[in-house]
Amino acid sequence: MESFQTIGSPLMWGGFIAFVFAMLALDLGVFHRKAHTVSFKEAGAWSAVWVSLSLAFNAFLWWRYGAGPGMEFLTGYLIEKSLSVDNIFVFVVIFSTMKVPAHYQHRVLFWGILSALVLRAAMIFAGVAMLERFHWLIYVFGAFLIITGVKLFIQRNHEEHPEDGWLMRTARRVIPSTPHFHGQHFLTVENGRKLATPLLMALMLVEASDVLFALDSIPAIFAVTRDPFIVFTSNIFAILGLRSLFFLMAGAMEKFTYLKVGLSGVLVFVGAKMALVDVVHLSPAVSLGVIALVLGGSIVASLVKARNTPPHAPNAEATSDVSRDAAAPAKS
Repeated sequence: MESFQTIGSPLMWGGFIAFVFAMLALDLGVFHRKAHTVSFKEAGAWSAVWVSLSLAFNAFLWWRYGAGPGMEFLTGYLIEKSLSVDNIFVFVVIFSTMKVPAHYQHRVLFWGILSALVLRAAMIFAGVAMLERFHWLIYVFGAFLIITGVKLFIQRNHEEHPEDGWLMRTARRVIPSTPHFHGQHFLTVENGRKLATPLLMALMLVEASDVLFALDSIPAIFAVTRDPFIVFTSNIFAILGLRSLFFLMAGAMEKFTYLKVGLSGVLVFVGAKMALVDVVHLSPAVSLGVIALVLGGSIVASLVKARNTPPHAPNAEATSDVSRDAAAPAKS
């Protein structure tokens, strides 16, 4: 049995969780009290806030605990941040196909990510406990990430249709629902019956997609560190900035042609690192460098291709917002 050390004292845990809830309360209670369409400028400002807070926390870990934990947090944060970009592709499809009005999308993402924080915390602690008891699971996680990376590369041009998946088919059969939006409400009452609105269905899809992506990202961070505090904080900081990143990037996702190739490369790399943990020992600095190089290369290659490719009017129009259809009310 392997025992993992942690830098997380009760004070550190309590302080971090209190900080997270304070920021969420500030977000929903002050800045997004009223439903509105999140502008590119607002999304950019919030993205800068979350990245700055993450780097400030990273600097604190570096100062307080040394380069080791600081580098581990930064690498874990970069892994989670990069893999969460793939989640944005799915969010765009969900909001577009379910015709969620643009001014309600932040509300769906807020509650979806709040649920994700709880679910990811449970998955992280379960993963740490299992790895502590069963070391051989590290090889299983490694193989899983390699397979996932290869699958992502093969299916990089595959179109997602989460609204037609088994989850939505089951939900529509089991949960009484209405095809009409009722403001920002997840539930409504019609003819004395409580019904789920399309907003609740979209929320369920957002939560389900996040759980599926967490199955990739959390094991990937275990390739960098087994400290539950570093895994948790790097994961949560990346997720907290996911909403603003969505509104910042949603209209330009088609420009990142090779991003999924880069993400598949990251998954294969961290999977191989886990599978060969007893043979090859890479420092956090080397891991960070490889991941940054792969992601940076895919982004630069995508931007170069986008610059050299003549624009297509239909695509440019379709991606100018999350979707023009997403801002329109659902038809009965």
